[in-house]
Amino acid sequence: MAPGMGMMKRRLEKERDAVALAVSGISKRYDADPAEIKTLETKYDGEAGDWYVALGWAGRRAIVRMDSVHATITGIDEIEGEAS
Repeated sequence: MAPGMGMMKRRLEKERDAVALAVSGISKRYDADPAEIKTLETKYDGEAGDWYVALGWAGRRAIVRMDSVHATITGIDEIEGEAS
């Protein structure tokens, strides 16, 4: 019998793990230099078990959604407007 989602160990336990995965996803999707990608904001949703990381690079911004249990990116939404 497999454990329920509440019993599974999270692979993205720390904010730095979520940021690293988000930067990697943006770097691959947009061919961006990881050194130029800046973390704008992070949020963990305890009920859903998801991380949200807002990143900015080269005048662009995006929010990366990740599943903390499976350590996978579930979505990348680019935000219109200039990054600060």
